[in-house]
Amino acid sequence: MSRTPTDAPEGAVHRSGFACFVGRPNAGKSTLTNALVGQKVAITSDRPQTTRHTIRGIVNRPDAQLILVDTPGLHRPRTLLGERLNDLVRDTLSEVDVIAFCLPADQKVGPGDRYIANQLAELNRGRRGTPVIAVVTKADLVTHEQLALHLLSVDQLGEWADIVPVSAKGGYQVGTLADVLVKHLPEGGELYPDGELTDEPEAVMVAELVREAALEGVRDELPHSLAVVVDEILPREGSNGSNPLLDVRVNIFVERDSQKAIIIGRGGSRLRHIGTESRRGIEALLGNRVYLDLHVKVAKDWQRDPKQMRRLGF
Repeated sequence: MSRTPTDAPEGAVHRSGFACFVGRPNAGKSTLTNALVGQKVAITSDRPQTTRHTIRGIVNRPDAQLILVDTPGLHRPRTLLGERLNDLVRDTLSEVDVIAFCLPADQKVGPGDRYIANQLAELNRGRRGTPVIAVVTKADLVTHEQLALHLLSVDQLGEWADIVPVSAKGGYQVGTLADVLVKHLPEGGELYPDGELTDEPEAVMVAELVREAALEGVRDELPHSLAVVVDEILPREGSNGSNPLLDVRVNIFVERDSQKAIIIGRGGSRLRHIGTESRRGIEALLGNRVYLDLHVKVAKDWQRDPKQMRRLGF
């Protein structure tokens, strides 16, 4: 039986369920997740394969609870890591109530988009059809005429329950997209406590904030080789009061010594910058002062080594 929240109109239907964002790398999925939640729950970068986990963001409304699952970009894998990320996406797609396929307005529909469209069609073949919404992201980066032409191309790409152009950064039609996703959810009460914005463990969020800072301005090949693992988060011994100092120890893994040198930088300058940038977000997340202890280590060719991938959480 569905439960109607106290601040919803009497007799109103309450819906709850899961929506999954899918798309090729750098299609704007994480930025859109953050815009819908109203707070940062997924890291963003202009580098492909920024997202490596399914990040859940929770949208709480009087009439609905929409749980957003931001996934890694679907792509043709070149490594064992790539294969596992694709498997993660496919497993997620089979379990959600509605799928949002993100296609950036500033890039033509290409082979990567057609690959995903075919994957979605195959997923729905021979089973209950999960509604798929085509979401044209980054609408603020093109003219009205360019957007209209892109919407036509997206319409011809497949069969969609809806097509919604949005701009996460400008807020254009973000609320409309939420309404469209909600209407495809089943009736039901809240699945998470009211006010909760994500169900990600703190250690995962801390690791992601460090990786986001480490991704800034690096060479194209390095993002794929970066993995971040939190070793421990502990109150400093003897640190008392309402806001104790937390010791946060984090390991940054790369695949080669040359990459380690890039992350550390001349005289440790780049590693200090990573620490400064990520510490702000970590302190906001944990609500405490933080001493961030970063270490860079080499795990040779970890993307192709099953044992090392398990040790790094994949």
